Amino acid sequence: MSFSFVDKFLPYFNDGLVITLLISAFVVVIGTVLGTLIALAKLSKVRILRWLANVYIEIFRGTPMLVQIMIGFQVLGKIPLPEFQLGILTEDLSRLVPGIIVLSMNSGAYVAEIVRGGINAVPKGQTEAAYSLGIRPRQTMLKVILPQAIRNILPALGNEFVTIIKDSSLLATIGVMELYNGAQTTSSTTYQSLSPWLLVAVYYFVVTFITSRLINLLEKKLGKGYTK
Repeated sequence: MSFSFVDKFLPYFNDGLVITLLISAFVVVIGTVLGTLIALAKLSKVRILRWLANVYIEIFRGTPMLVQIMIGFQVLGKIPLPEFQLGILTEDLSRLVPGIIVLSMNSGAYVAEIVRGGINAVPKGQTEAAYSLGIRPRQTMLKVILPQAIRNILPALGNEFVTIIKDSSLLATIGVMELYNGAQTTSSTTYQSLSPWLLVAVYYFVVTFITSRLINLLEKKLGKGYTK
């Protein structure tokens, strides 16, 4: 086992890490917004909205993400999009964008259940108190229920963020140049079957470890604010 490739191939890992973090950031934002909307639809009194939300969640939670990525690429990858250069990597947006969209839609299904559980965990007395003060249902949800639900769901959302960072490696199957692809390129070029994968594992571990610790700190900070 040798790491002699590091001097030459380290940019593939570093630039790939940047792409992985960009993908994860986009997916977290889009997935959280989408998941919140789906959760609200599932809690809606309108039957068709509840039905659509349930169908969406069951489809994306009931099929493999890799299959979803391949379908999404076949449907959306036909749209011609430009390329851009990031360090040593040439990124094709016609591959990257479909990947982000599919990961976001998949994440949205899981976030929807997390948000729904967090909303249901808020005591019903909070809603009744808001109504008694003349606050409208929409404002009650936005200003009373959701802020309290966030404290309940933050640990689960943090776990989802960590999962997204790891699952972004699946986009290598459609040619997205990210962190996993860096190890794949190095291994196939240098014919070293173990060392590149050990190095990429260290990259993923460090990123997910730091992310988990930051989320724990945020959770403790929100918890202290809640107890005052």
